[in-house]
Amino acid sequence: MEQFSDLIKNRRSMRKFTGEEVNQEEVVTLLKAALMSPSSKRSNCWQFIAVDDKETLEKLSHCKEMGAAFLAEAALAIVVMADPLASDVWIEDAAIASIMIQLQAEDLGLGSCWVQVRERFTATGMPSGEYVHEVLDIPLQLQVVSIIAVGHKGMERKPFNEEHLQWEKVHINKYGGK
Repeated sequence: MEQFSDLIKNRRSMRKFTGEEVNQEEVVTLLKAALMSPSSKRSNCWQFIAVDDKETLEKLSHCKEMGAAFLAEAALAIVVMADPLASDVWIEDAAIASIMIQLQAEDLGLGSCWVQVRERFTATGMPSGEYVHEVLDIPLQLQVVSIIAVGHKGMERKPFNEEHLQWEKVHINKYGGK
C-alpha cells in the first residue's frame, strides 16, 4: 500500500483501458472497500452491482449523452446505488462509497473513472438512472448515483501537480480568513 498522500496524488481519472481483465481477487477487494465505506448512522443504504459482461458494459456506455462511452472498454463497472428510504443522506453515502472504490482501484494499480448518473440524461432525453434501472433490472426504490469504470490503465497520467493547488479556496476560521 502506498502512503495515502501518494495515493490521492496518483489517482487520476482513467478513461482508457487495456483489454486485460480484472481478476476475481481484485473485484472482491474493490467491493470490500465499498462495503466498508462510511455511512450515516451506519445505515448502509448503498448497494452495488459489479458488471463485467461485455454486452452489458456496452449498454451501460450509453447511459449518458456524453461522458460514459469508455464504459464499453472497461473490464469492470461498479454501479453504485442507494435507498433514499433508508437514509436522508443517501447521495452522500453513495458518493463516499464511490470514491472508496476509486481509491482502492488506485491502490491495486488499476485505473478508474466516475460516471455521474444521478441528474443526467441519455442522448434521447431519458433520465440516466431510469436507463440503468432498465438495463440492470434494478428495484424501483434504489437510486443510481454513479458507475465506477475500472480496468488496467491504458495510458500513463502524471500525478496531480501540487503547484496547481488552489489555496485561495481555503479559509481559516471564517470566510476570508483575516
